Amino acid sequence: MTRTPVPLPQSFFDRPIAHRALHDLSAGRPENSRAAIRAAVDAGYGIEIDLQMSKDGQAMVFHDYDLSRLTGVKGPVRQRNAVELGGIALTGGDEGIPSFAEVLDIVAGRVPLLVELKDQHGAMGPHDGVMEKATAKALEGYTGDVAVMSFNPHSVAEFGKHNTTLPLGLTTEAYTDEDTALLPAATRAHLRDIPDFDRVSASFISHDVRDLDNPAVTRLKERGVPVLCWTVRSQEVEAEARKIADNVTFEGYLA
Repeated sequence: MTRTPVPLPQSFFDRPIAHRALHDLSAGRPENSRAAIRAAVDAGYGIEIDLQMSKDGQAMVFHDYDLSRLTGVKGPVRQRNAVELGGIALTGGDEGIPSFAEVLDIVAGRVPLLVELKDQHGAMGPHDGVMEKATAKALEGYTGDVAVMSFNPHSVAEFGKHNTTLPLGLTTEAYTDEDTALLPAATRAHLRDIPDFDRVSASFISHDVRDLDNPAVTRLKERGVPVLCWTVRSQEVEAEARKIADNVTFEGYLA
């Protein structure tokens, strides 16, 4: 049975969305950290976070596949369990990697939460679905506004099997040779045109701000599909982006 698309709540348009929460290393707030989450909530911004899966099947709030850029530890997130990850300090802060459940407790419905499921398998193809199931499980009983998205359409569709009430979206971009060289050319060509939007019962996209004139974005916007965009890093870029996008995901300045 086809999942009915769920509209994005108005709260996702009422305020800018802090990319990986309101992070600022100079203030001791690493990206996707509890401190950055709290700062975004206090400032009244929406929050975008990323999820990776731990070895023991827990959704953890962390952007990269590998730990090295954001911590003093090397190796894939997926090779460590949730307790281990919680004990690994984020560089520039004084806290370990938070679980999704912890972040939901911190936000507590006070601002909208845009959740991106990262593709741990590297090929944008079908996979085991463990993270999608864990994410849906963590969200059971949560009453705040949440939307779930991914670059991987299979991940979006998989999450939709475990939750029928939340809005789903596709994170999208131009899939240039420079930015996505590790993906097969055929996969990049397919994803560039956003052909899976209806198949996965999506109701919005979040598109690369550098590529908002993409014809696929134009086609969806003409259908009335909400367009969010990432990642805006200045007020000047934000002003241009808002000529097309319905809201922005920002970092590095206060939107």
